[in-house]
Amino acid sequence: MIKAIFLDVDGTLISFKTHKVPVSALEALRRAHARGVRLFIATGRAAADLELLGEIPYDGVVALNGADCLMRDGTLVARHPIPRADFEKSLALSAELDFPVGLELNDGVFVNRVTPEVVRLAKLVAHPVPEQVDLRALFDRGDCCQMCFYFDPELEKRVMAELPGLVASRWCPIFADINVRGIDKATGLAEFASHFGFAHGETMAFGDGGNDAAMLRAAGVGVAMGNACDEALNAADYVTASVDDDGIRKALEHFGVIE
Repeated sequence: MIKAIFLDVDGTLISFKTHKVPVSALEALRRAHARGVRLFIATGRAAADLELLGEIPYDGVVALNGADCLMRDGTLVARHPIPRADFEKSLALSAELDFPVGLELNDGVFVNRVTPEVVRLAKLVAHPVPEQVDLRALFDRGDCCQMCFYFDPELEKRVMAELPGLVASRWCPIFADINVRGIDKATGLAEFASHFGFAHGETMAFGDGGNDAAMLRAAGVGVAMGNACDEALNAADYVTASVDDDGIRKALEHFGVIE
């Protein structure tokens, strides 16, 4: 019996084509929730960056790839901030190897410089181009749980070798989310499972990106969208249709979560 569903956002709940949640997904999730299934958003986004999901009756958010776990009302379940030393090392590598660094916070994404890759990513997710600011001033607030590095997979290998305490997760070839090593969407799933008292085997997870793979493996049923990358497809127990072809509704019907 499925007691909880964890859902990625971009490419899973929200279409890259329409930048909206398909009506079929919204209706299916409402039906599941009405039957007593808890719903959790599991995303690389900050918890405050979920306006398009307002009509989904979700209970909590695995935000920032598991680094910030909150109930819908903002009650904190778990938080894993970036250490100061790793942040400073990241800025030094950014200057040395010429790639932008961003901080993803509840009041937006901020970068140390705007480049074509920064602009391209903003357009991909239909967000404003991040503001260029002094990142140290923002980091000093103490609530930074995720950085964004705008680099390709090849440069990622060189950079992350210098940052053993951090881990990169990627759903797009031009950037990666950066979190404390050992923290991901799977650990976020575990935090909520412990909080509410359900077993991993009683969960279902949906995703399409590389940053969803650990969560898909950890869930009782891991579902990859038809538009998923190879890493997510290989981690999943089941592949449904794409986000634009009613993939969430079809999977919930297939597993009997809704009729």
